Amino acid sequence: MIDPVQDLAALGQATDRLLAAAAALDETALAAPSRLPGWSRGHVLAHLARNADALVNVLRGLPMYVSGEAREKDIERDAPRPSAVQVADVRDTAELFAAEAAAQDDWERRVELRNGVTDRAARVPFRRLVEIELHHVDLGVGYELEDLADRFTAQETDFLADRFSGNATVPPTRLLAGGAEWRTGGSEGAEVTVSGSAADLVGWLAGRRDGAALTVSGGPLPVLPPL
Repeated sequence: MIDPVQDLAALGQATDRLLAAAAALDETALAAPSRLPGWSRGHVLAHLARNADALVNVLRGLPMYVSGEAREKDIERDAPRPSAVQVADVRDTAELFAAEAAAQDDWERRVELRNGVTDRAARVPFRRLVEIELHHVDLGVGYELEDLADRFTAQETDFLADRFSGNATVPPTRLLAGGAEWRTGGSEGAEVTVSGSAADLVGWLAGRRDGAALTVSGGPLPVLPPL
């Protein structure tokens, strides 16, 4: 399902939605807690701007971040900035990423992300789309998992099911939502079936919901490793 051209088009639309939502937040709203523990809304926007810079580095064959410590310091530094500065930074860095992506001529090459993780360059636009869409939800300003496009929700479920596939700490797990089916987890033990709405399923996989709305059979709801 990964198509960098389609993903870049979806990314442009998602970024416009997020920028419109961010522009409506004043300094008090930005300083308020987001849905991410320990992060204000300002932290979320600062992270999105610095993530765009980082993914430009990835496409250019440079280290994604100087270090994990530098990444955290940059977010803490930028989180308390005024609303207009935050929005401009997210917009400008998004435009920089879009321009860098548009210049790519080899989507099949391997690129390196954080912690030695490698991937096809073709998946980088989708990775950025995930950041924009899920962190828009994390802002807690009325955009919910149910508002995500069906294509995106299916892609992200594919991505996360693949991420946990083969992980021995997760039992063999069958995932069902909207008539689609995925399998993930390890190979030992009885298979657990987890079903529900597409939004609840992707929310649980992505660590945004606790899974209480899901139906589970064959055992308890699996405990997923942190992302």
